[in-house]
Amino acid sequence: MSLYIPEGIPPVIPNAMARIERRLPYPGEVLVREGSRVEPEDIVAQTLKPEPPQIINVARSLGIPPSQVYRAMRREVHNKVEAGQVLARAAGIVGRSCLAPVTGMIADIDDETGYVTIAPDPTEYAMQSTVRGIVMEVIPYEGVVIETPSAQVYGAFGIGEDRSGVLRLLATDPGDIVRPEQIDARSAYAILICGAGISAAALRRAVQEQVRGIIVGGIDESELRDFLGWADVGSWQVGRHTWQWPDLTATPDPKLTILVTEGFGSRPMNAAMFDLLSAQDRQEALIEGVTRLRRPLRRPRVVIPLTRSSSSVQVEAPRPTLRPGASVRLLDSDHLGKIAQVRSIPSSPRRVASRVSLAAVEVIDAEGVAFWLPRTCVEVLS
Repeated sequence: MSLYIPEGIPPVIPNAMARIERRLPYPGEVLVREGSRVEPEDIVAQTLKPEPPQIINVARSLGIPPSQVYRAMRREVHNKVEAGQVLARAAGIVGRSCLAPVTGMIADIDDETGYVTIAPDPTEYAMQSTVRGIVMEVIPYEGVVIETPSAQVYGAFGIGEDRSGVLRLLATDPGDIVRPEQIDARSAYAILICGAGISAAALRRAVQEQVRGIIVGGIDESELRDFLGWADVGSWQVGRHTWQWPDLTATPDPKLTILVTEGFGSRPMNAAMFDLLSAQDRQEALIEGVTRLRRPLRRPRVVIPLTRSSSSVQVEAPRPTLRPGASVRLLDSDHLGKIAQVRSIPSSPRRVASRVSLAAVEVIDAEGVAFWLPRTCVEVLS
């Protein structure tokens, strides 16, 4: 499994300025100005979020033919109705009543099917900043761009909304497997730093304890499907040239955000990521779970605002080049997540283990063993 990332941004950034874009799901009102300092819980924008229409089978509820629904209605099309009010009533002293399930406007009455459609009132949606920083840009009616000096970690894939919390180290080693009993009340509102894997049972326990995020090296595909309630793998692949998660608008919110740093299966988190995250234990952080493999590309990441002076913070994330002596993370299936050093980069194609000649790089692993890999199977760390 190759996880080649073409952007050139290293997966571990100890100190750089992070840009966090926060956009409303629908046009609304931005409540802050450029230059404003915000905290994770601050509301930066708000809007009214439309709700899906409610379709009620009034004919069945009252036990009458569809043609009699108009006569039974106590409200007309375009009338406002409150939740719990009588929507329709059958004729007779003891006739049945049908109550409105939501507050909204009657959009349609169909006397052929007996269905009545209610357009619910929109709900108020308040968007938090989710991170501590400075508002550098206001996008009118849409949102803001926040900047903060931070340490950052990019993952291979993720799922879930942007959420803020305090980092909590659960694993003592990158190869640890987190057990359900390790997640207790002390994990509430935290982003947990795990090791090589986590089970569906542990994820359910995390939801129960109100955990906001999970950072883990790998996860078995079957465990992830079990946790999310996906019956089969039919929705994983969409089309021939792209891939995406199943339609999350039709999937219940998992109530926490998961970021996987290496890939599917039991995969120890690479040492550079684990060391950086461990050093930031008990610090506030933002976890972004959105993964987009079509342009504009987007990788899930963890942003950890730095508390020390920002005088030495890099304005842009570093983009190290592939060169002899560079530290790289290996992305091929046999060495996924391991750290190695570049030994040589030939200008001509080289035959690799798969017996294919292509652009390759020679690396040396921690045990001093040298071998060849395709250039797309290495990711430059520094």
